[in-house]
Amino acid sequence: QVQLVESGGGLVQAGESLRLSCAASGSIRSIATMSWYRQAPGKQRELVAAITNADTTNYSDSVKGRFTISRDNAKNTVYLQMNSLKPEDTAVYYCSANIQSRLAYHNYWGQGTQVTVSS
Repeated sequence: QVQLVESGGGLVQAGESLRLSCAASGSIRSIATMSWYRQAPGKQRELVAAITNADTTNYSDSVKGRFTISRDNAKNTVYLQMNSLKPEDTAVYYCSANIQSRLAYHNYWGQGTQVTVSS
């Protein structure tokens, strides 16, 4: 069984920073791409940032230059450093990871962590 557990969400004011963490645990042989998504009320879930196991990254245009995704492979953990936060960044943030548990890779999701940015 594989689990992803996010932490680090909270309530901040516009312009401030937050750092999200997501740790994978369980029967893990290998982790490929790790990603952060977010879902605001009444909106579809959207990709925020992703990082491959070769440390190649990509970002949505709305967060480029403000957010940084990174990973610690020894800890099976992905991070999202969010700077210069805006009220429109308010959402539930989910991590996702493509994980090889036995033979095949499967996509797993965390439970989500709330980020609220006040103006």
